[in-house]
Amino acid sequence: MVLSLIRRAASTASKVPPADEADPAAFAEGECFTTSTEDFPLSWHILLEVLPDGIAFIDGPGVIRYANDQLATLTGYARKELVGRTIEFLVPTINQNEQPALRTRSVRHSHKHKNVVDLDLTLVCKNGSETTVHLDRSPFVLDGETWHVVTIRDIYAQRAAELALAQSELRFHMAFDGNVAPMTVTNLEDRITAVNDSFCAMVGYSREELMGQDSKIFTYPEDVGITEESHRRALFGEADQNRYIKRYLRKDKRVIFVEVSRTPARDENGALLYFVFSERDITEERALSAQLSHQALHDPLTGLANRALFMDRLSQAHARITRQGGTCAVLVMDLDNFKGVNDTYGHLVGDQLLVAIAHRLTQSSRSSDSLCRSGDDEFLYLAEGLASPADAGLVAKRLLKVLTEPFSFADVKIEQHASVGVVVWDATCTDQAEIVQNADVALFEAKRAGKDRHVVFEAGMDQQAVNRFELVQELRQAFHAGEISMHYQPIVDLTTTAVVGFEALMRWRHAERGWVPPIVFIPLAEQSDLILELGTFALREAVAAASTWERKGLEINWPYITVNLSARQFQDPKLVSIIEEALFENGLGPERLIIEITESVALLDIAETLNVIERLNRLGIGFALDDFGTGYSSLSYLALMRPRIIKIDQTFVSPTLESVRNDTLLEAIVSLGQKLNMSVLAEGIETQRQFVRLRCFGCELGQGFLFAPAVPSDEAASLVGQVLGSATG
Repeated sequence: MVLSLIRRAASTASKVPPADEADPAAFAEGECFTTSTEDFPLSWHILLEVLPDGIAFIDGPGVIRYANDQLATLTGYARKELVGRTIEFLVPTINQNEQPALRTRSVRHSHKHKNVVDLDLTLVCKNGSETTVHLDRSPFVLDGETWHVVTIRDIYAQRAAELALAQSELRFHMAFDGNVAPMTVTNLEDRITAVNDSFCAMVGYSREELMGQDSKIFTYPEDVGITEESHRRALFGEADQNRYIKRYLRKDKRVIFVEVSRTPARDENGALLYFVFSERDITEERALSAQLSHQALHDPLTGLANRALFMDRLSQAHARITRQGGTCAVLVMDLDNFKGVNDTYGHLVGDQLLVAIAHRLTQSSRSSDSLCRSGDDEFLYLAEGLASPADAGLVAKRLLKVLTEPFSFADVKIEQHASVGVVVWDATCTDQAEIVQNADVALFEAKRAGKDRHVVFEAGMDQQAVNRFELVQELRQAFHAGEISMHYQPIVDLTTTAVVGFEALMRWRHAERGWVPPIVFIPLAEQSDLILELGTFALREAVAAASTWERKGLEINWPYITVNLSARQFQDPKLVSIIEEALFENGLGPERLIIEITESVALLDIAETLNVIERLNRLGIGFALDDFGTGYSSLSYLALMRPRIIKIDQTFVSPTLESVRNDTLLEAIVSLGQKLNMSVLAEGIETQRQFVRLRCFGCELGQGFLFAPAVPSDEAASLVGQVLGSATG
């Protein structure tokens, strides 16, 4: 357009003076050209002034002869400063050699080559700043002379925008193609238009196989609808960003779980352009989560359900019988003396035993029932759909039966027994915690009844348990308040009836109940750690008391003291060190102390029993076997233990019904002790007849109310060496 105007102007223009004669100011003011007003109502340079681009006329030698206001504004030079110079001065010196098309010589001879220039270049403004422009240079001939019209457009903002766009696209492609996260781009039809290598690796398909496809090619068939619903919501603007989990079916047919995030891309007006997907393979994460969930609800050792899962299943069972009716039972099984296994063989064998027991119980369980390990050596069992309450007892017997056969681990053979508490319940029982609590109460009764059995919960047992609990609390308070004391019952030589020793017996005088029998509070203490504190107290008190007794009268040897130990005390690994400390603090010779345990305690773990006895023997401490004849002792075990004293149980000394058979048994026990070189001590001698009979059988020692009851320490001291023959008549 500009060139056509110039050509029209040139056709009526007067001769233009040569460049060296032209007045630059006049040229700049448009006076170097004259035009016919008939052809141009306005002068042609006024038309050029309204154009948005910078315009310059260059003569044959390459000198600027005209510059419009837009060029002056663009460069910062006045029009007068531009006219008369070559256009090269607007180009940075360092770039002039790179722009041969602007050189004066090139301009001068461009008509020979029909030279038309169309290029982008850097322009130097008057203030030294640089800007990017687009330059068009076209030649035309006027009166035989070659001229050029130059159009200069400022494209700095355009180039900056293009550069920013290019950099943005580069960053996007770097973030997209090089991203370790699988990514895809889909069009509004949800077909793939771009995909990165990470996504191809995740689904196993190549980029060529995926382009133009929708997600059905790699989506697990049952999960296709998930993507379709997400696409629908995105198209209708119901969710600007969607995140969901679905399964993918890889090309190799392996199923994986993927977390998908769909983000819509919009133009400046908010119209949807395409969708960007960022995805994450969460297969291993879900597997780990499932593993952690399993661990949270299962016992890590046996793999059985834990107590939390059992209580959930109990709640579900309650909901079922509420709807359908029926009877259920909860059974609590606790292994008898399992601590002895750990202490004797170590925790590794103990763990192997637990796993083996869990396996047997699982094999014996019905598919409709639930089994869990709720503690170290405790199992819970939920039996559903019982035909009658009596069936609960059958379930308990079935569980106990799995322990009939011994367990073998390498060179270790273990006979393990258990006690079971049973509670039968139906829809009327609304408190699941109370159900389990009642089963625990029944378990306690099974333990009290002798272990290796089951007991079914009955009304009133819970109140008895409360009473026992309260009594234990009172016993604990009484112990710490110093209200527990030790009494000592004399042991006499039945030949001379002289006092040769004492048995230490614990006594508790309750402020309201009066004297509480040991047969009541000792078993209660054994159910808690209080028995260890009481046992240590009894041992220290007895040793301290014995250290004050002196030899008197006919007594040749120092009087000794016997101290009873419970099963838990005897299995306490600190027992020997406690005894040594008590003897050292009180200066009592070890030969004057006799540790007394029952036959049942000794046979709980014969290997550990022999180990403790051997350690006591090395210290010079004696060992007495109490309640002999009441258990299931083996004579071979008796020979192995070699106790210093065998104590004949009171049931043989004062039987309910006297008989020749009972006398025969009593005489046989005494004779056995004599032959094994063990002292025999008869307990509970209450009558002259009993005393005479025992002495006739050759029984060496005795104690009982016939001689004296248990008395406080100061009274015991006065009995040392005395002959209690007057009591015998």
